Amino acid sequence: MSGPTEGAAAPDFELAGADGPIRLGDFKGKTLVLYFYPKDDTPGCTTEAKDFSALAPEFAKAGVAVVGVSKDSVKRHAGFVAKYGLTIPLGADPEGAVIERYGSWVEKKLYGREYMGIDRSTFLIKDGVVKKIWRKVKVAGHAQAVLDAAKAL
Repeated sequence: MSGPTEGAAAPDFELAGADGPIRLGDFKGKTLVLYFYPKDDTPGCTTEAKDFSALAPEFAKAGVAVVGVSKDSVKRHAGFVAKYGLTIPLGADPEGAVIERYGSWVEKKLYGREYMGIDRSTFLIKDGVVKKIWRKVKVAGHAQAVLDAAKAL
């Protein structure tokens, strides 16, 4: 698994978003939570997005932006956002370039079958530097743990 390490510069990115491109440079001088998830409208991904949305006011109060990323299209993201009333921006990375740059495109196993997929992972970035990384995230309590870590920076 490649990708950045804690204390390293965050890999640059540009993602398609509902309101135009989302770039690392947009968050200069700010704290960003960049989280990668496998697929819109699946149980774990829905819970995670709803958890981050529920805490969005708390993240905002702490001066922290949250962006979710998957390979789903901007159009699919729009349906996902509308269906669940999500309040966090979602970036589309259909080619998976940003997902790979962050080391979140990994070999997975399900029922003995091996395949490539997105590792549910979260990166806490401040001033362009990766401060904390969560890999193989378990959804329950994760958004709160990320908020606590962001507040502690």
